[in-house]
Amino acid sequence: MKLYLIGLGPGKWEGLTLEAQRACEACDVLVGYHVYLDLIRSRFPDKPCLTTAMRQEPERCRMAIREALGGKTVGLVCSGDAGVYGMASLTLTIAQEFPPIDIVVVPGVTAALSGAALLGAPLSHDFAVVSLSDLLTPWDAIERRLTAAAEADFALCLYNPASHHRPDNLKKACDILLRVKSPETVCGLVRCIGREGESSRVLTLRELRDADADMFTTVFIGNSLTKNLAGRMVTPRGYRDEMADTSAAGGSAV
Repeated sequence: MKLYLIGLGPGKWEGLTLEAQRACEACDVLVGYHVYLDLIRSRFPDKPCLTTAMRQEPERCRMAIREALGGKTVGLVCSGDAGVYGMASLTLTIAQEFPPIDIVVVPGVTAALSGAALLGAPLSHDFAVVSLSDLLTPWDAIERRLTAAAEADFALCLYNPASHHRPDNLKKACDILLRVKSPETVCGLVRCIGREGESSRVLTLRELRDADADMFTTVFIGNSLTKNLAGRMVTPRGYRDEMADTSAAGGSAV
């Protein structure tokens, strides 16, 4: 009786960690939202796959736990990392309703990391990750977190920036940040990371306010030192006089 909570990373098979690949291979059955199962289904054509609809996450967890209690090795999959806006917290909580089983959390590459790689190096110093989805978190709490992060000059990664039901949340977030941050702050947008239609764009906070975004978009907002270097979003690591020291040495800092 074992249940793996598997983060699939950004989408492509090569984006899975080796540990995640081996966990999928070890499972008798895979459980997950159909969009995520479709990312790996072709790799396991003979492996049973069980799914539930959107917003039925608790039932999905219970389905996976019941399968494991039946003696199977089960993989409950999600995109990115299971512990970052993923299924790990909910599953570990719901598991308290059932007899004990062996639950293993398998890390994955979350969108903050895979998206940052597409843009350059936007998260090379202290940063915060905030979801703009107010389905589970009240908007006033999201606003407080955005304000605090902006005042502390964190670089920011924003998950769930917009959807059909909340098309203006990114614009609202930018208005909050613009109370503190310069409109010329370097920002980035990535979409469909590791999947068909993958794209990235570097722009300013002023431009970001009116940019199109959806649930497949991840947003990056730089700190006061973040630069646009030949189209790449780069946040310095924080060395004092980093660029001056590099120029004086005539080479690269190590």
